[in-house]
Amino acid sequence: MAQDGVTVSTEAGVMLITLDRPEKLNAYTDAMGRALARAVRSASADDAVRAIIITGAGRAFCAGADVSAGAEAFDMAGAGAGNFGNGRGRGRGAGREDSFIHALFEATKPTIAAINGPAVGVGITLTLPCDVRICSTNARIGFVFARRGLVPEAGSAWFLPRLVGLPQALRWCLSGRLFDAEAAKAGGLVSEVVFPGELVDRARAIAAEMTQGTAPVAIAMTRAMLWRLGSAASPDDALAVDAAWNIALGAGPDVKEGVAAFLEKREPAFPGRVSADLPPGYPWGAPKPRRRKVAS
Repeated sequence: MAQDGVTVSTEAGVMLITLDRPEKLNAYTDAMGRALARAVRSASADDAVRAIIITGAGRAFCAGADVSAGAEAFDMAGAGAGNFGNGRGRGRGAGREDSFIHALFEATKPTIAAINGPAVGVGITLTLPCDVRICSTNARIGFVFARRGLVPEAGSAWFLPRLVGLPQALRWCLSGRLFDAEAAKAGGLVSEVVFPGELVDRARAIAAEMTQGTAPVAIAMTRAMLWRLGSAASPDDALAVDAAWNIALGAGPDVKEGVAAFLEKREPAFPGRVSADLPPGYPWGAPKPRRRKVAS
């Protein structure tokens, strides 16, 4: 049963989060955003969950913000408060725990958006913090904000250029036009286009690629590094983190198991848990290497 417009199920280590207001084309509300944030944070904290997939119920992924309040739909001090409250699930002033943007950006598990149909406005920007986006041939996408008198939200002015480059981001956002699945792939927004009936199965296959034979702790740390350090001013920032973290990990049980499994030609059984074994300094800094005692 959908709660606040979101349904959650877990199978074989994958949490499937479904935007579930099909009668409204899964139009976004503040309650939906907070429910999405809760689900993602729950997955991040659960060692039994290895990956997260987000999709939509019915024929749409998310048709954008719920504008059932009419022309005043985005007036947070007026009619818009019914659907969006004070916008706390989205913007800078948001309570971090309620923010789906922060929940996805800070996730400790791989995140995959399986865009099954129209994804417009916040319906597409909510996918940008995901690690992978795939879509069905039914997808229609639009960064339509300028056509509504708005500006790109959900941090998309930061995410979108990082994903597709500034020229493509400008073209899509300044025109506000709708484009199809193949254009989304050509522009680098999605990595694959599949037939509708294959979409979630393909997302599960991608999740398996990322989680079978990989260490959960290393996955969480790698994800944090790539998202945060990819736009650093120089490689020195990345070098400071990767060197210290690899020194810390190298003395730990996951690396010993990974090397042993490789040498013994078997699948590894990594003991590290995201809930307990992320190193000091995660995710922003790097741990200081522990000094080894030198025998005198």
